[in-house]
Amino acid sequence: MAWDYTDLVKEHFFSPRNVGKIENPDGRGEVGSIACGDALSLTLKVDRATGRIAEAKFQTFGCGSAIASSSMLTEMVKGKTLEEALAITNQDIAAALGGLPAEKMHCSVMGREALEAAINDYRGVKVKAEEKDEGRIVCNCFGIAEGKIRRVIREDNLRTVEDVTNYTKAGGGCGSCIAQIEEILDDELGKKAAAEAAAQPARKRARTNLERINLIQEVLDNEVRPILQKDSGDLDLVDIDGHSVKIRMVGHCSGCRAAGLTTGWIEDKLREIVDPNLSLEVLEE
Repeated sequence: MAWDYTDLVKEHFFSPRNVGKIENPDGRGEVGSIACGDALSLTLKVDRATGRIAEAKFQTFGCGSAIASSSMLTEMVKGKTLEEALAITNQDIAAALGGLPAEKMHCSVMGREALEAAINDYRGVKVKAEEKDEGRIVCNCFGIAEGKIRRVIREDNLRTVEDVTNYTKAGGGCGSCIAQIEEILDDELGKKAAAEAAAQPARKRARTNLERINLIQEVLDNEVRPILQKDSGDLDLVDIDGHSVKIRMVGHCSGCRAAGLTTGWIEDKLREIVDPNLSLEVLEE
């Protein structure tokens, strides 16, 4: 099959940068397996005074996309702090190359994994077995464990078995593991949907007409009338017709020059507490 490679991918394949290994590196990350078709060793030198990556080199066994991804990654991390380097995603690596064929995205994933492993090595972080890709092997053809499949599904928002194969190679051999991949994918997508649903604010139940009428009366009695009564004014609730609240101003409020301001304030209060679609209608005596 002829892959559609960008000019940058070709450039980094034919003239890769930073090939080799650093003697006495500060951090080393090794991922993949030659037996399974892809392997990458990434070594880093860190400027301890600034905390920035001073040098990065790689050795890889794999296809042109693996070489290009590793080469681009070493260029991207040089001069960055460790936190800045860790913020680089496999999608960033692919984008920096002008894109990778979908079937070759696993090469950028391998680069991101090697970078994280090298930084953990520099920091002396011992990753627990359950946090690694050590778990039951799902794809025996390429030695891909369940942990890696789940992690990549989450990080890259994968939706199909084909996506999983493109990003991990799992399922790209004999195909006997595809049913297991589907189960893992369904489980992860189910968890994601549940988490998104839980994060959504609960919808407020729509009030019944009776509840709305009672709340309008409560607002008028407790929030509005006490203010009006202080100035010897008052109001009567005449009717509620749909979204129209009909009142009659009485006492000193009847015919008051400031009646317009007062009724505007009442309408705002009703809209704020009861329903933003309410309107106030003032009836003449």
